[in-house]
Amino acid sequence: MPLPRTLSCGPSGWSYPHWNGIVYPRLKPRGFHALEDLSTYFDAVEINTSFYQSIRPELASLWVRKVEHNPKFLFTVKLGRRFTHERSLGAAEIAHFKEGLWPFHRARKLGCVLMQFPWTFRYTEENRTFLIALRRAFHEFPLVAEMRHSSWMHEEAVGTLIDYRIGFANIDQAPYTKGMPPASLLTSRIGYVRLHGRNPQHWEREFGRPARATAAHDYLYSPKELHEWKQRVEHLQQHAATTFVFANNDAGGKSVVNALQLAQMLGDDRRLAPLQLIEQFPEELDDFRSTRPMQEALFASYVAERRAVA
Repeated sequence: MPLPRTLSCGPSGWSYPHWNGIVYPRLKPRGFHALEDLSTYFDAVEINTSFYQSIRPELASLWVRKVEHNPKFLFTVKLGRRFTHERSLGAAEIAHFKEGLWPFHRARKLGCVLMQFPWTFRYTEENRTFLIALRRAFHEFPLVAEMRHSSWMHEEAVGTLIDYRIGFANIDQAPYTKGMPPASLLTSRIGYVRLHGRNPQHWEREFGRPARATAAHDYLYSPKELHEWKQRVEHLQQHAATTFVFANNDAGGKSVVNALQLAQMLGDDRRLAPLQLIEQFPEELDDFRSTRPMQEALFASYVAERRAVA
């Protein structure tokens, strides 16, 4: 059985050139669409390109059509950095960003909007006021906040999130000074988890130091580390109306591997994975099978040969 309708695992983003030949076939068949392919294995995806630019409504409508074969599928959308990092509250910009959200909302495919704030966004009266203003600006949509400074764990800060029905994004990342620790906190009807990986490059980026584009997200979680998050997710799921779990360690397709593993730990017995990903991670995806049966038989022989040699 797939995961219950109230629980979804998936990757953060899906349009990565470095996934060709790893997550997606290097030679794609006619009509192939990456999102449609991913929605075979997952019931949700986090749209991260919206952090840099608004989504065109026609593109949002296309994406909704591409996942129609999976009626459970939901999108979550990252709010633009113009709002969370540059602190814009311009009416025109807000209206323009909402245009890309309405197609998901009308199709009942919008899980929530994620507001990712930087480490410098600490809990102060000024920042609290801005958060409330941003919440009111996007009052039509369910919101979740990712806070990276541990001051947002204080009782008054958590109370603000509860009072204004803003969800709390529980994150996993490399530890750094006053960084947000792992948690299983619920402040609205939506439970939310993001796994960034524990590469120290993440710390470099938070403090404005140069980091290679893929280095910060180049991390593969071990089964033991995923099991720790399984327990936190189960705690959230007991009390939340909907729970989302996303892996953001996209380098080398590792987010897809870890999202599949964690979904399996949480009870998803579909155990489907892209063939080329199983080839890249045969040990991690040992219990998974491909959706391409003819190629799967060939791959089974290949794996058997490799194990015999080892």
